[in-house]
Amino acid sequence: MSSWKKASKVNQKTHRERQQLHSRSHLGFLEKKKDYKVRANRENQKNLLIKSLKKRALNKNPDEFYFNMVNSKVVDDVHHVKRKETKHTPEQLKLMQTRDLKYVNSRRTMEVKKIDKLKSQLHFIDKADQTPNSHIFFVEDEEAKDFDLCRHLNTHPSLINRRSNRPRLEDLEKYSFPDLDDASSKRANSKKMKMYRELEQRMEREKTLSVVQRKLEVKRELTRNNRGVKKVKPATPNSAPVYKWKQERKK
Repeated sequence: MSSWKKASKVNQKTHRERQQLHSRSHLGFLEKKKDYKVRANRENQKNLLIKSLKKRALNKNPDEFYFNMVNSKVVDDVHHVKRKETKHTPEQLKLMQTRDLKYVNSRRTMEVKKIDKLKSQLHFIDKADQTPNSHIFFVEDEEAKDFDLCRHLNTHPSLINRRSNRPRLEDLEKYSFPDLDDASSKRANSKKMKMYRELEQRMEREKTLSVVQRKLEVKRELTRNNRGVKKVKPATPNSAPVYKWKQERKK
């Protein structure tokens, strides 16, 4: 039977739709069947949508309420969902989901020790060189002409701009300091700035770990006892939530 169907189509004439006649070209494009199918499908979809909206409007409850009514607003006939304040940063959320309280506490202890070590090495002495103050020397008029600041302070010319850690010439000779050329000073400054950046990063990390630690502690206390608990302050990316427990009399 299937072979007969194939054979019956051999001598069939291919149907071709005619084009628009030249005498009717002023009427525009002549619609073909494929164009009609696209237009008909679009019209049917529009009718189905209108029918469903009419049905929804007839069945609507005037006392109906859903939270999107208060959590969204219309701007230029377009609904926009109101943004909620984030309680946790992505880093904090990842830590809270993958690690426990003991791990966070140990990591924070390690960061605090490394921060104290870096602070003891740096002492933030570069901040003293950036303060807008001045040092005035009172000399006679004759001495002012030949006044040499390096000779007066008894130090190297490359250390004049320092307001701290300015050794004298005899100390430089005694303790055999390295050459005070521009290249060595630049290397020392770059190394110092690298340590300051590391200190800043560790302080930020310690702050994040401390916030996560407090949030995990509050979460643990809520799992132990959540009776009579009242939320005083919600959680923020920089602070843990604050809860108030009902006061109980202990025996």
